[in-house]
Amino acid sequence: MSWYQYIYGGLTAMSALAGVFFLRYWRLSKDSFFVWFACAFWTFAINWYLLAEDHGVAEHSPYIYGVRLAGFLQILAAILLKNRARDP
Repeated sequence: MSWYQYIYGGLTAMSALAGVFFLRYWRLSKDSFFVWFACAFWTFAINWYLLAEDHGVAEHSPYIYGVRLAGFLQILAAILLKNRARDP
């Protein structure tokens, strides 16, 4: 077991925890912005988990990149939807 797996495990846990915090903020405010961010951080947690479990894959492989891209697109969607909602 390499030390990369420990780091990826920690990143997985912290990303999942950040998603839980955003979900808690959504429960308080009912703003969909926080749901989008929670889903994005859970997607990042999946990304780090896949890197920890698959020993032969690099960070720049297509399916790992695709998962990370999905997370960033969720963040972009949250920002765009929040800014669009402000327009009269």
